[in-house]
Amino acid sequence: MAAQDNTTSTSSSPILPPATLGMLGGGQLGRFFVLAAHEMGYKVWVLDPDANSPAGIAADRHLKADYDDLGALDELAAHCAAITTEFENVPAGTLEYLAKFLPVRPGADAVGICQNRVAEKMFLRNSGIPHADFAAINTEQDLRDAPAHLFPGILKVARFGYDGKGQARVASREEAIHAFHGFRNEACVLEELVKLDYEVSVVLARDEQGNTRCFPVAENIHARGILDVSIAPVRASSCQQDSVQEIGERIADRLGFVGTLGVEFFVSRGKLYVNEMAPRPHNSGHYTVDACVTSQFEQQVRALCGLPLGEARAHSAAVMVNLLGDIWYDASQPGPDSHGAYREPDWSKLLAFPTLKLHLYGKHHARPGRKMGHFTVVDSDPQRAYDVAMAARAAVGIRDE
Repeated sequence: MAAQDNTTSTSSSPILPPATLGMLGGGQLGRFFVLAAHEMGYKVWVLDPDANSPAGIAADRHLKADYDDLGALDELAAHCAAITTEFENVPAGTLEYLAKFLPVRPGADAVGICQNRVAEKMFLRNSGIPHADFAAINTEQDLRDAPAHLFPGILKVARFGYDGKGQARVASREEAIHAFHGFRNEACVLEELVKLDYEVSVVLARDEQGNTRCFPVAENIHARGILDVSIAPVRASSCQQDSVQEIGERIADRLGFVGTLGVEFFVSRGKLYVNEMAPRPHNSGHYTVDACVTSQFEQQVRALCGLPLGEARAHSAAVMVNLLGDIWYDASQPGPDSHGAYREPDWSKLLAFPTLKLHLYGKHHARPGRKMGHFTVVDSDPQRAYDVAMAARAAVGIRDE
């Protein structure tokens, strides 16, 4: 049975501007939502405990409070027409509480599955969706009893792991036990290590009536466990792209999902395996802001407000490159630590490319590995977009490791 979207609204009447929308989470995904909503005429309140949150700075009002602060939640419920979230680790109880008073999309049930790797893998297994084999790990004994074919594998914490954090490659049972203790014996999932050809993802939007719109599939390249480059359209067969979109739609339907959803895939020996689901806009979907008729963030606004979904078609090929905090440091100059002297990158090197769109997130301080911005190169020719993006990437100081 599909999980039900946890919302109190059954009305077909859309929420129209200048209504106020609520956003749980203040990172860059929330910031893009605020900007998209503002362009459509909405106001946005953001709840995030960080006084310097990028979304909070852009919002009409920033409630600086924890996600389980009932006073702040009551204030959101009293002034907003609907609530959404920009990251999956907002407590499910917060979503359930708010849903008593106003529409919350996506709902707590769907988010709860996506925020726990064990629940996510069980959902995929029960739904007949292809995924790498796994075992739920709650104790050291679970690792001792795990099937031998899961080694070598990847041990991941069940909650709060992202961008390569909270996971370890383990060649043997003993390495897995050591990593498990390093994770303070937190609940984990042990995944089979599949032979990777490449990685792809699809971002889609689904409305309350079950209508879906899929954006073009992106090919993703990672460095140090963090997304480095996304290429859209993906350099794969049209048949495989269709399969990725079809699986993404099946997942959204099974979840009863309302909003924007990202689904990551491994391609191994030509076969697709779902890696992770993100119940929100996705880093690999940033290219949609510059290359598609409707962005993933406008779709999030539309689904939240009960509006018809926009056209997801791309009008240009695109290559997106993440800008991490590493390039704010000059390793050739002495600094307070091993990273080197702190300085602002020379943005003129990027802005010299006429088909490049620069997006900086306004974060308070750069640190190595932190996502500080991205750029997207758009072009009618996919290869030319890729070549320009790689030249710009090198010009701003990003080096392959």
